Amino acid sequence: MMTLLALEETTIEQATEQVVDVIAQTQSLPLVIGLTIFMLAVFLGIELISKIPPTLHTPLMSGSNAISGITLVGAILVAGNGAGGLAAFLGFLAVVMATVNVVGGFLVTHRMLQKFKR
Repeated sequence: MMTLLALEETTIEQATEQVVDVIAQTQSLPLVIGLTIFMLAVFLGIELISKIPPTLHTPLMSGSNAISGITLVGAILVAGNGAGGLAAFLGFLAVVMATVNVVGGFLVTHRMLQKFKR
């Protein structure tokens, strides 16, 4: 009964201010969620890599670099979205860096496989 009385006493302006406050507080929620996921991924990655013997680091990294070709697809999509200026430059830079990463991954894999053939 108390909440009904409180609702009746609330004016439209006060209710609007409360809604605006709630919306303003939830604006940063995607950023907080993204940072939380990033920190969990960093922690999980460090824990997993620290448990792997050093002799397996090269095969693991070459495999993950090959899989990271997905970042090249994302970079191409960003670069080709039609935006100009800074977005186009950052998209081009992302394509270059992702290409270097993929090529480096394949070179490391090739070199590692050559060592196993001997």
